[in-house]
Amino acid sequence: MHIRIATRRSPLALWQANYVADELKRIDPTVTTELVKIVSKGDKILDVPLAKVGGKGLFTKEIDEALADGRADIAVHSMKDVPTELPEGMSICAIPAREDPRDVVATVGGVGLAGLPHGARVGSSSLRRICQLKRVYPHLECVSVRGSVQTRLDKMGQEVDAVILAAAGVIRLGLYEKMDGPIDIDLMLPAVGQGTLAIQSCNDAAEINALVTQLNHQDTLDRTLAERAFLATLEGGCQVPIAAHAILVGDQLTIQGRVGNLDGSVMLENQISGDRSEAHQLGVALANQLLDCGAREILQQVYAAMESK
Repeated sequence: MHIRIATRRSPLALWQANYVADELKRIDPTVTTELVKIVSKGDKILDVPLAKVGGKGLFTKEIDEALADGRADIAVHSMKDVPTELPEGMSICAIPAREDPRDVVATVGGVGLAGLPHGARVGSSSLRRICQLKRVYPHLECVSVRGSVQTRLDKMGQEVDAVILAAAGVIRLGLYEKMDGPIDIDLMLPAVGQGTLAIQSCNDAAEINALVTQLNHQDTLDRTLAERAFLATLEGGCQVPIAAHAILVGDQLTIQGRVGNLDGSVMLENQISGDRSEAHQLGVALANQLLDCGAREILQQVYAAMESK
């Protein structure tokens, strides 16, 4: 069986696609693979903050099109980039084991976030990271920084004094030693699905799907199901200040969620627990709790502010 894997062209995306290719060959040594490298809209527009570019599928739409028109058989995405609504006829057919979901920070001098002086510039284009950072460190200045992991690290000491990145990306690229360390989850709750890969395919590709589904990791799948149900119920995307993190202890799943405004002055958060078999329902219930507490109004204000900039 020959499998064409659609992927973005960044070093991290290529690592992820090659990882999936190797895993498929591990399951079936007769499998051959090739990478179909795609440039997404999000990769083309690097001089504008993600929130300003806007739109769901910013990093996935062109890859979805390659699946739809038959140029590729499967696609490998970072789960946090995948909209909660997929194109008709397509599904996420496998979710491999999750890498560290936390955020990490690198600072000039290795002083960590707490050691940065008043007015220090922290590089991040993520509204989720910015609003949580400002809640705890309002004296820091947030600067939009886009590009590959290495590109953002290269801006240290020039455009910015610190950079916040996803731990999973720097671990996968072998760059973790450049970081000061992880940011505590209580300070900065991760993005929905952060550290998780999504393998997407067409529903009618029965033979390929039968192979690919063997890469599913049940614990990661259940945690991701809860987090994405939370996001979908809030009707949010990956560019808004919504955060969620689900953990499993035995069969008990606990999901924690946050919704904040742009400057971190308002932050709604809660958590809920239940049996892992109810992962989707738990995510929905948690989102509804936050909506009842004012999350809808906060998100409406965020969207309005983004549109006015």
